[in-house]
Amino acid sequence: MPETLPNPFAGLDLLSSSVILLDENFAIRYMNSAAENHLAISSKTAVGSRLDSIVDCRGALQEALDNAYRHGWSYTGQSIELRRSDNVVLHLNCTVNPTETAEARLLVELWPIDQQLKATREERQIADQLASRELIRNLAHEIKNPLGGIRGAAQLLEHELNNPGLREYTQVIIKEADRLQDLMKRLLSPHRPMQPGPVNIHEILERVRSLLNAEFLQTLSVQRDYDTSLPELVGDREQLIQAVLNIARNAAQAIKRASDGEANSGKITLRTRAARQVTLAKRRYRLALELQVIDDGPGIADDIRERMFYPLVSGHEGGSGLGLTLAQSFVQQHQGTIECQSRPGHTCFTIRLPLGMPSGA
Repeated sequence: MPETLPNPFAGLDLLSSSVILLDENFAIRYMNSAAENHLAISSKTAVGSRLDSIVDCRGALQEALDNAYRHGWSYTGQSIELRRSDNVVLHLNCTVNPTETAEARLLVELWPIDQQLKATREERQIADQLASRELIRNLAHEIKNPLGGIRGAAQLLEHELNNPGLREYTQVIIKEADRLQDLMKRLLSPHRPMQPGPVNIHEILERVRSLLNAEFLQTLSVQRDYDTSLPELVGDREQLIQAVLNIARNAAQAIKRASDGEANSGKITLRTRAARQVTLAKRRYRLALELQVIDDGPGIADDIRERMFYPLVSGHEGGSGLGLTLAQSFVQQHQGTIECQSRPGHTCFTIRLPLGMPSGA
């Protein structure tokens, strides 16, 4: 079996597109990490095998390979279909170029179409987030003053109460007002420096889980599915708690509304995994944390699904529409991404956060 290519080609592992180098017999001499993921096969297994034994190359791609090798013609194909050996169909854009290296004759590069769409969507979300932050700042100014009045009135009321048992309720008002005032400060200073430090993501999730259990004990089951081998990340603990809690609380509230408060009517799963060779905020990372909040609630309505991260967009009457906006803002401050897939009975928010420095940094 041919040996793998030497170190000069290792830099191709930093690319998010799939790169495959072929010899004159169209046998694989090298494939990068992205190609391993897209084609669902390890480089160790693939090297030495013909490309058509791993994917169905018949049609335009096979013709492009022949022309590139025989005539030195380059090829660019849009929206082509390749079928893997496990019968999964890939929708890709593709280029084929001849190469004059000693080890290979053809360079094939593949881009999943959905990956390009995802990158475009993320860029649009970042632009929208900048606009929405300004709107949030204006809203926070309007909330800040009456909130101070509520807290002051609660303090005065507490001094007038003779029954110590009733002071428990004024303390709830005061503490919640303080929490909201802190939130307003964050809204008014969205670019405030983070307070980063070593963070164990499972400690954060356990904190979120305990809060959900206290608030929705009768209607909700919160389950864990953790990869405990994940390393710590560097992040702002309070921001991450708030981001995950906002997502999970939205799910819990949706389940409660759909079930009319029926006991044990829904389930939320907090799931962690490692993700390798991912692109976050246009940077490539060898390792990232993938955190998912999964619920079996009614799902997100179609008419707000594309706008759910905008401020003041809520799926239920009386909602502020700020929870997901804040979650997205906090995740982006950590150089991460957040996305959602939803249908009735299954909604999954996926947060990806970098672990370590970008590749090549």
